[in-house]
Amino acid sequence: QELTTVRVQDPRVHNEGSWNSYVDYKIFLHTNSKAFTAKTSCVRRRYREFVWLRRQLQRNAGLVPVPELPGKAAFFVGSSDEFIEKRRQGLQQFLEK
Repeated sequence: QELTTVRVQDPRVHNEGSWNSYVDYKIFLHTNSKAFTAKTSCVRRRYREFVWLRRQLQRNAGLVPVPELPGKAAFFVGSSDEFIEKRRQGLQQFLEK
């Protein structure tokens, strides 16, 4: 049976405290599918790259619904750690769907 797992983990804040700060996430994929040459891969991606991916999927999806991304907050509500963790969970769910 073919199995593919994807995990969004290890958020890192870059340029913390400045106007151009951002968070990226480690995306880890493991599969035994014959469709993939590499059985594991790991990359770091920012939220805006997920936005790009979703747009590309929407262009090519036809009538198939594309999952939503977690929201983008102009200002952190609560602690930034809580926001980052909720976003990480939302990105994980997006990739799983």
